[in-house]
Amino acid sequence: MRNHRRVIIRIFARIVVHILYLHQYFVPPDGSGGTRSYEMAKRLVKGGHQVTLLTTCASFPGSYQFHPGTNYLSIDGIKLHVLRVPYSNKFSFFRRIWAFASYLFKACYDLMKVKDVDLVFATSTPLTIAIPGIFAKFRYRCKMVFEVRDLWPELPIAIGALRNSLAVSVAKYLEKYAYKNSEYVVALSPGMAKGVAKTGYCTSRIEIIPNSCDVALFRCGIARGEEFLAQYPYLKGGPIIVYAGTLGEINGVGFLTEVASELTSLRPEIKLLIVGDGKEKEKIKAKAEKLGVLGKNLWMIPPISKKDIPGVLAASTVSISLTIDLPLLWNNSANKFFDALAAGRPVIINHEGWQADFLRETGAGLVLPPRNALLAAKMIEKFVMDPERLRHARRAATRAANEVFNRDLLAKQLMNVLEEAGQGDTS
Repeated sequence: MRNHRRVIIRIFARIVVHILYLHQYFVPPDGSGGTRSYEMAKRLVKGGHQVTLLTTCASFPGSYQFHPGTNYLSIDGIKLHVLRVPYSNKFSFFRRIWAFASYLFKACYDLMKVKDVDLVFATSTPLTIAIPGIFAKFRYRCKMVFEVRDLWPELPIAIGALRNSLAVSVAKYLEKYAYKNSEYVVALSPGMAKGVAKTGYCTSRIEIIPNSCDVALFRCGIARGEEFLAQYPYLKGGPIIVYAGTLGEINGVGFLTEVASELTSLRPEIKLLIVGDGKEKEKIKAKAEKLGVLGKNLWMIPPISKKDIPGVLAASTVSISLTIDLPLLWNNSANKFFDALAAGRPVIINHEGWQADFLRETGAGLVLPPRNALLAAKMIEKFVMDPERLRHARRAATRAANEVFNRDLLAKQLMNVLEEAGQGDTS
């Protein structure tokens, strides 16, 4: 009966009818953080597919109330199975491992309740998402597509978060086993695609689909920016540089306090705003206080929901995306980079890689040195105080959002990959 159903599906050009989407850290539209899975799932539903998304409560705002077991929600046609598994990057190493394991086992149990799955789409991180993904693949005798958002285990090994030799060996085996069981692998950057290929995975089955721009959401006009500034009047009166994102170890946002210190003597009217939370928040705040810039030309405010970030960017002159000085992080595909482009705002980064190449080629932003705060401050001053250069950068950012990284275009690319994966015979 199932094989007959697949034949009928192919005849009517609807290869994938029911996608089981696995993402441990799904962020709803009213949450704070990257909403890639929500945006992609919403477009898959709009494209005629049924999507069941199995996630945890970790990235939902506090306004949601979840009971133990599985919580069932529906958001824009996406059927959500939400497991109560808290997580924070402030957790200790062992508590984070426990969260990964909890989701793994609970997800494997919960997915048994889902009916008639035609394709599994699992998105990392963490890498352990591959285990329920592979389990579902064999359970439903269908294909799996695996999405790589960060190169695991290479990244935790490089930053020293994964040191135990046995754990490293197990993680590397799981990585290869995940790719081996995937019909296609979606990578969020060219560097990630190369990392996948190094494991021996067939390059013709690697699709690069970076994070993307929600143009309709972020092209909101100056009124939203004025509303935001009315709440924070101390930001008025000069260029505003915004960092909106996680304050974790790999983000290196402490560098911004050093840049702020240098700008106090160069251009004190340039303001820096940090919007977010994370493990390093108190360290960054303490460093800003020590340097005498907190409340002077640098401010920190709590995370803001994704639906309100357009107002922040509308008020800004430029957006900034940072990492620590680690070449492996050059492969990142940071949401804040694409949100800025969607808002028509230039982007400043402090690392090399594909995004740096893109900014230099298009003029849509500025690439800073990773360690030299004085030079970085001088480059920022020259950039934001040049009206013609800013106009050119804004035009380039807007063009990139519309034509290169538009979410609708990249969602169609993902849909094509998933539909093609669903064509294979799994009997």
